[in-house]
Amino acid sequence: MEFTRDEMAAHLAVLENRIGEACRMAGRTRESVNLVWVSKFHPAEAVENAIALGAKVFGENRVQEAESKFSVRRFAKDGTPVQCHVIGPVQSNKLKKAAIVADCIHSIASIEAVEKLEKVCAGLALPGAGNVAENATRNVAGGKILDILFQVNAGEEETKSGLDVANAEAFLAELESRAGACDAEGKSEKFPHLRFRGLMTIGKNTGVAEDSRECFAFLRNLRDKFFARGGVFARFDQLSMGMTGDLEVAIEEGATMIRVGTALFGERDYTH
Repeated sequence: MEFTRDEMAAHLAVLENRIGEACRMAGRTRESVNLVWVSKFHPAEAVENAIALGAKVFGENRVQEAESKFSVRRFAKDGTPVQCHVIGPVQSNKLKKAAIVADCIHSIASIEAVEKLEKVCAGLALPGAGNVAENATRNVAGGKILDILFQVNAGEEETKSGLDVANAEAFLAELESRAGACDAEGKSEKFPHLRFRGLMTIGKNTGVAEDSRECFAFLRNLRDKFFARGGVFARFDQLSMGMTGDLEVAIEEGATMIRVGTALFGERDYTH
């Protein structure tokens, strides 16, 4: 059942207390952790209620659903554009639609996807690219600049998507070699419309938050290693990890984005 706005406000207060306490215990500021409101399977009205409560970043698993809610640019209470993050796996034939609607894609896991996104983003500001591209805040005459994260299956679970742990470092090294020359901001010769921002993973589905610590720490160490290399990884500072059940452990291990849905919106209606 969907929460009313008042119920959402009450649950948000509880969640904010958890996040704040986790940040305090980890010696971090609250501002260092961004809350992604996972609005998948929740209606547009729920998104509007969340914005009224201060939400600025939403996560959608399915491209079609992201389009239905965020094709028209929404604005937060402070007047800044609301961000739509695509957090689920994206099929190759939907990468263009994802690039049009998203401010960030969390789930990239192949070089082919990176190359296709670059081609798509290079042309999004051209005539006929569509209303979303024309209204997006970072669309300019030379195309759209898109933030992307690379998903790693750090928990090594067969049911989850992402790069294998054993191959993740080699994948990033190959991307670095393909990127060519870069400026100080990480804009590369080969991928000038993409900003490599960091890594994403999903914790282990055991019901025990501590079981996810090892995979979260792996992700942090991998991020740190490539962030330190600069170049195309000059802005590689994000870690999208942690959900309702394991957000404290994720924050302790360096998460910069946590993804929370049911605890904020209520139970999802899967019948549609």
